[in-house]
This record gives sequence, C-alpha cells and structure tokens, in this order.
Amino acid sequence: MVKNIYPRAVAATGHEAVSQAAAEMLKSGGNAFDAVVAAGFAGAIAEQTLTSLGGGGFLLARTADNQEVFFDFFVDTPGLGRKDTDEEPHFFPVGVDFGGSIQEFNIGLGSVAVPGTLKGLLHVHTRLGRMPLFEVLEPAVRLCKGHTLNAFQAGFLRMLYPIMTLTDTGKKLYEPEGHYLGQDDTLAIPEMADFLSQLPEDSGENFYRGDIARTIDREMKEGGGLLSFEDLSSFKVIERKPLQAHYKGYTLLTGPPPALGGSLIALSLALLEKMDPLDRWGSPEHVLRTLGMMQEVELLRKQGVSNPETLERFLAGQEFGESIENIRQFSRGTTHVSIADREGNIASMTCSNGEGSGYFAPGTGIMLNNMMGEDDLHPDGFHSAPSGQRVGSMMSPSALVRDDEVQLVFGSGGSKRIRPALTQVLTQLIDFKRDLEAAVHAPRLHWDGEVMQVEPGFSKKSLDALSKQVPVKVWDDKNVYFGGVHSVVPGKHGVGDPRRGGSTVVVEE
Repeated sequence: MVKNIYPRAVAATGHEAVSQAAAEMLKSGGNAFDAVVAAGFAGAIAEQTLTSLGGGGFLLARTADNQEVFFDFFVDTPGLGRKDTDEEPHFFPVGVDFGGSIQEFNIGLGSVAVPGTLKGLLHVHTRLGRMPLFEVLEPAVRLCKGHTLNAFQAGFLRMLYPIMTLTDTGKKLYEPEGHYLGQDDTLAIPEMADFLSQLPEDSGENFYRGDIARTIDREMKEGGGLLSFEDLSSFKVIERKPLQAHYKGYTLLTGPPPALGGSLIALSLALLEKMDPLDRWGSPEHVLRTLGMMQEVELLRKQGVSNPETLERFLAGQEFGESIENIRQFSRGTTHVSIADREGNIASMTCSNGEGSGYFAPGTGIMLNNMMGEDDLHPDGFHSAPSGQRVGSMMSPSALVRDDEVQLVFGSGGSKRIRPALTQVLTQLIDFKRDLEAAVHAPRLHWDGEVMQVEPGFSKKSLDALSKQVPVKVWDDKNVYFGGVHSVVPGKHGVGDPRRGGSTVVVEE
C-alpha cells in the first residue's frame, strides 16, 4: 500500500511540455522515477538543443525509505577496438554566441563520446519505476509527431545553426524546404517517434548492440569518428553513493567522482563555512567575497584539489589561512529536472548533449553529443584519456537534507556556470534566509578566469567594488549563460529558472 506523506507532488523543468510529461505520470499513479524518466524522454524532443538520448547525464535518487543512489550514465571516452586511432579525427571548432560572451566548442564525428542517456533512462525506469514503459514514453512519442517551438528553443536553435544543419539529416529536420525553424514553427521527428515506439520491446538493444550500433560503427570509421560498436555494446550505467557535503547544519547530496562539479561545490562550501557571516546579500562585501571564493576554488582546482580525497587532505592539512585571506581580500547545452512525489521519493536529474556533434544516429532522429569537444571536460587535452574511461562533468544534480528530511531538490544546466549557479542559490537560502523564488531569480556572478561576468541587478556600489579588483562585464539581461536552476521544495512548491524556460507543475491529491 502506497502511503502519501505530502499533499502534493511537484516538478520543475526547463519546458512546459516536459513538466506536463512528468505530471501525467504523477496523476496516473506513477512515482517520481516514472515521472523523471518520462520528463527525460520528453526533454530529448522538446529541449532538443540542450539534451538528447545521444548525450549523457546523472540522476540523484532518494527513495521514500531513504535509499540514496547516484546513477551515472554520463559519457565514456570512445575508441575501444579501434586500431587506426592515429588518424586525425573529424573534429573542428565553432563559436556559440550567448549574446554577451562567445564560447568555443568542437563538433564533428570525432567529438562524439559514448552516449549514455538512453540506457540511463531505461535503467532508472527498470530499477525504480512502476508504470509500464509504453505509458512512460507516450508524452515523448506525441511530441515527436509535432510540437510548436517556443521562444527559448527557437533562440537556442539560432545559436546552434551551424551544428543543427551540419548534415543532410539536420537540414531536413531543422531547415525543411530552406526555411530554418523559429518560434511558433512546428518541429516533428517521425524517425524518433518510431524508435521510441519500439523501446518497450527492444529495451535499447538495437541502439547499443544491434543494427543501429553497427551502422554507427561503420559511419564513424568512414567519417573520422572514434565511436565504435565495442564502445556502445560495453557501456554500463554505474550506481554510485552520492557525495555528502556538510554546511551549517545541512547535508548536500550531490555528484561524486568522476564528476567534478559536486566536489568543487563541496570545496566552495567548506571555504565559505570558515568565514564570518554577512548581513546582506548583494552588498559590496558579499560580491567581493563571492569573487574571492570563485578565484580561490579555481586556483585550488588547478593545484589538484578537485575530488573528495584531495579535498579531505586539504581540509585536514591546512588551516585555511592563505585561502581565507585570499577571499577576504575581495571581502554546455544542458537541462535539469527536479521532482518530488507525494510518497517522499525525489529525483534530481541533469542531462546534456553538449552542443551536439551535428551527427545523427541513423534511423533514429537522435543527434549524438560532442562531449569530446568541450575543453572543461578535458583538462589534459582533447582525446588524451584512454578509451572506455568515464568522462568527468560539472553536472551536479543535488538535494539538500536536514534532520533526515529533504528540504530542496535542485540542479542546473550551464557548462562551467553550473557550480557557481548552484552555490549562489544554496548560500542565499542558508546564509541569507531568502525564499526559493528570490534565490533562483536573483542576479548571478561568474568568474570566467579573466572577467567577472555579472547579471544586471547589483547595486552600483557593489559593482564599483568589483571593478576596483578585476575587469567586470555587466550583461543587459539575465541570460541562459548563467545556468538554469530548476528547484523543488517537496510537498510545497517549485521554481523553474526563467533563464532556461523554467516550468513548474503541482499535482494535488
């Protein structure tokens, strides 16, 4: 007998259709895990510029009986079984203009890592879901048959034009009859509808071990890609123990290694906890401390303090003197889903396709990722890691717990901005006692290594204080560049970040 402990279930996502997919499951007797899987499949169509079944991701699950599992279905380095890896891969740069900052990414067949999202969603459904898979897939199948592009997706399509139209498949989907799709146009992906309809019987075998996998292998060999049949057939979803970071009486559950983001959030919180409290968010003292913390974390990361083991040694062996003084001196496409059901189950999932490689898995309508072309995932250089190794990531689907009760389910997209976005929301809630809506909507800061990127909304006095220390760029508006923190307070409400088309839905008893 299912026991409800909350009066309502809540979901926060990056698109109304994705939230509605989750709501359908929750209204039909599904749990948070049915809902998050339905949202994951729906997002692969409705948010096709941010996520894909050909990408990778992570899901933090906490069940009603307090089991905690971190599902790692992020991408692997490709190349297993390849003997001709000395050849130059099909791999080249494109610049993506975020409207205030241009970030360079690499695409092409040589940018494709071993995709994990499809297998991850199916694994989570088998492990924790209870509804029939064909019902969980129904919202996504409907979207594939035709849905209207909203302003956010149209904007992302404009930014990613050279990627979306790199191949004939992409041109057929996104530039039919020479017209590139925009807001209020209809996007249909019939091949993906057919592919999804086969999944209840196929369970992804064709994609990972069958004809699709063999065709991908052949086309990669012919086109300068590294992804192989052996890569696909050997990919595994890994169940890990979540990383725990303690901060002022709260416990943050987040991503463990080899994901990087969770450990760096833990480092940020460890540094901040040693600081004296501040009275006012957004004050000159606060923005200078935030700058100093961001700079110090980047410095420590470069020195190797970037995982729980080195973090523990750092905290135990150093008195924070120099690091705290440094702070006092200043005293990629990704989407997220947060769900809490009425039973006490929570799911926090972040998925990404990078910006997409431009290459589509044959017969599926699924664009594969370009994770081998994102510089922040490969600090030792592109294509330097051994084949079969799980790639690190900044994605950090998280939950905040106090007294054994989940207080918040949250996460973000945003490449290098994920960690600072989550940390800034978290510290507003805990340190400054701001409500969730104010914390998510508040302007954000990001230190990009050379310039402090600043959203509008900070006082002139605070901006002047920053400008005396580092170059500052104030953006014209709050922007997708600064992440999208979609968040849920179990049993109460949620906030979808408007920077990334945030949408929330509440399902009452």
